[in-house]
Amino acid sequence: MNNLLSVLLLASVQTFAQAPDTTKVPFGGMDMTWQNGNDRRDQPNLQSKYVTGIVMLDVNYTHSFNNPNDNTVVGSTALARNNEVQVSSAALGGEFNYNGARGRIITQFGTRSIVVPRNDYSVYRGQYQLNNAYRYISEAYAGYHFNKWYGINVDAGMFMSYIGLNSYYQVENWEYQASFTSDNTPWFFNGVRVQIFPSKHLKIEPWLINGWQSYGKFNAMPGAGFNITYAPNDNLKLITNNYFGSDAAMIPDRKRFHSDNSVLYRYYNKPNSNGITRMAFSLTGDIGFEKGGGVNGFSNGDSTKGPAQYFLSAMFYNRTWFAHDHLAWTIGGGAMKNPGRYLVLYPTGQASPLPNPADPTKTEGAYPFSANPGDQFAGWDCSTNLDWMPNQNLTFRIEYVHRHANVPYFAGKGGVTSPTGYTTTPLPADWRPDLVKSEDRIICAILFRL
Repeated sequence: MNNLLSVLLLASVQTFAQAPDTTKVPFGGMDMTWQNGNDRRDQPNLQSKYVTGIVMLDVNYTHSFNNPNDNTVVGSTALARNNEVQVSSAALGGEFNYNGARGRIITQFGTRSIVVPRNDYSVYRGQYQLNNAYRYISEAYAGYHFNKWYGINVDAGMFMSYIGLNSYYQVENWEYQASFTSDNTPWFFNGVRVQIFPSKHLKIEPWLINGWQSYGKFNAMPGAGFNITYAPNDNLKLITNNYFGSDAAMIPDRKRFHSDNSVLYRYYNKPNSNGITRMAFSLTGDIGFEKGGGVNGFSNGDSTKGPAQYFLSAMFYNRTWFAHDHLAWTIGGGAMKNPGRYLVLYPTGQASPLPNPADPTKTEGAYPFSANPGDQFAGWDCSTNLDWMPNQNLTFRIEYVHRHANVPYFAGKGGVTSPTGYTTTPLPADWRPDLVKSEDRIICAILFRL
């Protein structure tokens, strides 16, 4: 009897959790190649029955008109060095599936493997240097696919965040330097997700994760959230992401909430036109706050509750394709207000407020950028670019960007390293990092995907 029950149970599980049903593909047959933050190819190039290979290269050159003496870029996760040709990202990996078992791993090399991990304060808790252990991985998860509705995927590991709309991979984005909304919100999560596709046009995805773009946990409480993506037709996509967690190191009473919402709309589509072929826009708005542990959300409190600490931001981009989709022009920008600066990307070098790895009782920089409750930060940016896309695998981009903050924040002519720009030069008593309120730059990039 027990053997019979075992056989019946195994058969039922195999029926429910077999290989993906190729007749029911979420968002299948829909044209999503125009969408900001999405793969612009019609189909993968390196695809077989069990493996889809992934190769991406991102090479950039950027010139800052501030011309800092140390060539260091401040306040960006896409850029690291001025006036130099840099490999921002070299990614290799693939997606794997067999009888319902699924996995994805993508490595990352280049300046992004330094720039992005440095923003994770959770790595200072405990041992084993998590920022180094995970440094060369952008995605790595394993899971199982269940053939229910249009599919249910259960995955555990490191996966991409959708907060801020932009993709972590520049080859999928309309603009190179992300607006504050994207650059100051998570690129990745470390934890467990469940992707539920009840219909062809809808995805519901809850998360249970270590925290807000963190390899580890800041306190005892994990982070939780969810994504809902709805695309009723080829021309419209609606996204909402919501998050709750305790992400202030050693302050467990401080709770964070964040809501991120986007609409993408293609309002013109004439693929056979000899002129303009497509026009579309993306609009994203974020609202969030921290409350407890000495800060008070959207309103200034008394000496016990503390000052306001919240996040408000929005960004808008419009893109026009022409010359049979081989050329595209994008224009847009955004604004952010973040009292308490809890989501502001910290400056680097002698302006860094992060702990010094050699002596954690001191800051990394000798003259750190302040990020205390009550500290004000507001910024806005605008950009425009022109893309030449000879095929779906390659993009040549030239982009102009202006960014402004209400406090000195970007690298000025004196840089953030030393009077000479070299880390080997001693710091005179009267020297300080040269932070300024605005910057203008030109970015040239080659983006490759296969």
